[in-house]
Amino acid sequence: MKVVDNKTLEKLKYDLVRDGLVRYEDIEKAHELAVSQNVNIGHVLIKSELITEETLLKFLERKLHIPYVDLKTYEPDKRCLSYISFNDARKYKIIPLFKIENVLTVAMADPLDLFAIDKIVEKTGCDIEPVISAENLVLKKIDEYYNTGDSVGQINLKNTENKFDWQEELHNDVLSEEHIQILIRAILKQAILNNIHEMFFEHTIDGLSVNFRQGSDIVQTGQIPSVLVVPFISKLKTLSSLDANVCELPQLGKLIFKVEDIILTASISAFPTINGERISLKIYKPPKTLEQIGFTHSQTDTVKFALEKPGVLLVCGASLSGKTYVIYSILSEISKSNKNIMTLEAIAKYNIENINQCELNENIGFNMDKAMRFIEFQSPDIIYIEGITTKSALDYFGSLVFKNKILITEFLADNMADLNKKLSYSDFEMFKPLISCIIFIHDKNRLEVLDKADLKKFIGIE
Repeated sequence: MKVVDNKTLEKLKYDLVRDGLVRYEDIEKAHELAVSQNVNIGHVLIKSELITEETLLKFLERKLHIPYVDLKTYEPDKRCLSYISFNDARKYKIIPLFKIENVLTVAMADPLDLFAIDKIVEKTGCDIEPVISAENLVLKKIDEYYNTGDSVGQINLKNTENKFDWQEELHNDVLSEEHIQILIRAILKQAILNNIHEMFFEHTIDGLSVNFRQGSDIVQTGQIPSVLVVPFISKLKTLSSLDANVCELPQLGKLIFKVEDIILTASISAFPTINGERISLKIYKPPKTLEQIGFTHSQTDTVKFALEKPGVLLVCGASLSGKTYVIYSILSEISKSNKNIMTLEAIAKYNIENINQCELNENIGFNMDKAMRFIEFQSPDIIYIEGITTKSALDYFGSLVFKNKILITEFLADNMADLNKKLSYSDFEMFKPLISCIIFIHDKNRLEVLDKADLKKFIGIE
């Protein structure tokens, strides 16, 4: 739980002592723990039951002269939801409360997050008046209120007929933003019902084809007529925080939507072709515990043991087998450890508390090459790299093992024979002995965990 950033509390922590709210020795211990775990000192104080969240928030209200609002009993003005998108609300942990003239009052978990406030000012064109509220209540209100407005909206699966077809929404002749939103929601609903994790939108002579990937096949499920193509793509890109006016350059974004009471994330890739933009959408399930996703106690112990010593944990499987899902579940499992855990990803699928997740951004020059040059300055203990695509990156991240780092990454292989064949390539000659554990996902009901002894037999790792 992030109450307010460390820099602010660093300045005010001794005021907590002077006000008799926390003892000096407790503040010092909390500070040491916050630094060692790379977490917020406010989080440590609350988790250690040295102070309640409400007491801390009211203390900050008094010291910072920023009002505190208890969202348990406060009802935001729904008309103001359109000023801040669902994606931005979740990203910055912020919800609009009311607007008077050109001043938009918002509740924030961290009202001194100037970057977030600048972004909201830029997007809304309003002056922003922040108030303090508990992070869990801000997120709860966001999930409760953002069923309409600038979000996909609630997707309900209950009482759905087996023959649900998103194309039935095309029968509505009203060309409106609400209609487009309903259409997007219907396509996502069918994907969830059909257990689809990847879909593509491609331009054709008649409009925009909607294609689902089923195993290794791409199946067309219908066509969006030409008259709806431009508003459909524009709305989908806007919901994913992409620039709807740019179609000549690749863009990568993230769509967050609710299915029943579960928040799901999808990565959105827009790529220019001679026929028009091709949109790719991949849906990621929220992480669970390792036992919940099928790991036995023995397999869980093997994974945890591998993450105690320098080495490489490799998560393998075919395309869309659930490699990222397993890795996020592992990260969630180890997030409470006293380790500095960092990630390098194109898109952070879910925010995991106590994990330093870093999104690569080619638009500003933050690519893998730059990340490799600077990540060691952050002194990570465990690093998750979404994908290693070059020999230089493979050699560099492999070399980190000799500096007592633990690496987690994923590897594409259709089956165990394919994995053995690929690891036999000369490019992996130096990397292969560093592997301490392999998790192979055979299908959604079966996975295999290989420890050092198994790897010695399987691919000759000493």
